[in-house]
Amino acid sequence: MIDDSAAKRVHIIQGEWKVSKDPNVVLSTILGSCVAACIRDPIAGVGGMNHFLLPGSAVPGAGGGDATRYGVHLMELLINGLLKQGARRDRLEAKVFGGAKTIATFSNVGEQNAAFAQQFLRDEGIKVVGSSTGGDHGRKLEFWPVSGRARQYPLTGAETQKTVALEQRPVPVSKPVETSIEFF
Repeated sequence: MIDDSAAKRVHIIQGEWKVSKDPNVVLSTILGSCVAACIRDPIAGVGGMNHFLLPGSAVPGAGGGDATRYGVHLMELLINGLLKQGARRDRLEAKVFGGAKTIATFSNVGEQNAAFAQQFLRDEGIKVVGSSTGGDHGRKLEFWPVSGRARQYPLTGAETQKTVALEQRPVPVSKPVETSIEFF
């Protein structure tokens, strides 16, 4: 049994990504149809996680303008964050989690998210060393970015529905910037 008492827990929410070189950091998130990519460079001792809601990218004027919800944006941010911390692209390895079909009557965006993440990593030449995607229940995920260790816990039906409700929440719209100027 591994002693997790010294772990510094950092929770990643939808639209976020984090990178760390600290061996005591554990990144965690809760996933329904969302996907988290956990990527690390085992030689540089740096890794990170993202958490995205939708595959693809935001199309200006299409009504979904918050880029942080989209996989392509968060994958790029995570990879660039790793490279800035000394990782090398040719040594990166990934694990992919999430993508459940949490509501039977909805389209399977979870499957699309998981397929997007796998294809993106293949296209970037990043080896996928593990994955756990699909199913009909959410997951709680923990990832140690330096060691690459990952652990997941299946969520109950009620926990999954709570996670789905959070994923369905509309992204807050920023207040418009005041454009009037008053001169003295």
